[in-house]
Amino acid sequence: MTQIVQCVPNISEGRRLDVVEKVVDQIRQTSGVKLLDYSSDYDHNRSVLTFVGDLAAVTEAAFRLSKQAVQLINMEEHQGAHPRIGAVDVIPLIPIEGVTMAECVQAAVSLAQRITEELEVPTYLYGEAAATPSRRNLSNIRKGQYEGLKASIEQEDRHPDFGQPRLHPTAGATVVGARLPLIAFNVNLGTNKKEVADHIARAVRERNGGFRNVKAMGVVLEERNQVQVSMNLENYQATPIHRVLEAIRREAARFGVPVVGTEIVGLVPQQALLDVAEWYLQLESFASNQVLENRLR
Repeated sequence: MTQIVQCVPNISEGRRLDVVEKVVDQIRQTSGVKLLDYSSDYDHNRSVLTFVGDLAAVTEAAFRLSKQAVQLINMEEHQGAHPRIGAVDVIPLIPIEGVTMAECVQAAVSLAQRITEELEVPTYLYGEAAATPSRRNLSNIRKGQYEGLKASIEQEDRHPDFGQPRLHPTAGATVVGARLPLIAFNVNLGTNKKEVADHIARAVRERNGGFRNVKAMGVVLEERNQVQVSMNLENYQATPIHRVLEAIRREAARFGVPVVGTEIVGLVPQQALLDVAEWYLQLESFASNQVLENRLR
């Protein structure tokens, strides 16, 4: 059976597009992988890359792009709205077809070790690959971001899984792991008051009593003079997009603030969008084979 593994690295560069292209080129030049998508965000100062292939080819491409990013991105000069701890902030391996989560975990561990040994970047394991329960949650590793980790990495509970307890002088640290597909979903609000976005993020995210499988934070979009609720929906089947969006609309209405737009960063499973259409259109007995393109396939 053909192996299909998805990889969605996030690099800490979204403004120097020439740098982003050089990193993306490492994916294009790796045999056995297919680049599906990449996008850059100026305010977040971050780019999200998406590619697929068999497990060996995907991990090779991930290492090559990491090597390039380490050479070109200086975290001492980096500023952006999105939490980050390194030039290559996170590398998730996602089993899609013909490969198990256990195999992706094993590959993630090997990749993390290689990044440390060959690039001298300390690495952390997260998600299904986490060595300790607290590190399953990426936000726990990112606590304090690059600056906070730089000050606290010598503390025992913040030691990396691979490498010495010190950051790479320019590339910081990297997080590698394995997980199920998630949706990066952002909701833009018609206000520039960050406290409104922060309030709404607290209301919908799991760790503050909101929706299960939802991580959220308030972000300032300086170029738009707006704020955003930036989210990861880690299980769209259990907590669908429309449910979270409607909760955000209600919370925003309390402040007299409208939702002015939404964004999906990277790729999204088709079924997640069909679930949204079915809910908003109040479709009865709808099936995915009613989509023309699906029937043609």
